[in-house]
Amino acid sequence: MIRKTLMKKAVIVSFLIIASCSNGKEITQVAEISCGQCQFEIKEPMGCDLAIRVDNRTYFIDGANIDDFGDAHDKNTGFCNIVRKSTVVGVFKDERFKASSIKLIDKK
Repeated sequence: MIRKTLMKKAVIVSFLIIASCSNGKEITQVAEISCGQCQFEIKEPMGCDLAIRVDNRTYFIDGANIDDFGDAHDKNTGFCNIVRKSTVVGVFKDERFKASSIKLIDKK
């Protein structure tokens, strides 16, 4: 009986530790980055906004603007015309990606 109780407590403590470690921690991820509306076909809100695609899901980005990386409508490098690769650092919150860092991987 005592062993069962100790095992239950160990499982609960382990779960709480794992949950607290994963909650709100910044992650570093390689992701596709582009215009949410033009390239990832997100319907709303209207207008060109920066977004990332991770595991076939798209998220708008808070903390960076679509023109922070040059003209969004440039035909060779603009996010409204092409999808690029980037390393992003931040957290997923409320169906959005809160970016603290975005670094383009490809050299366009």
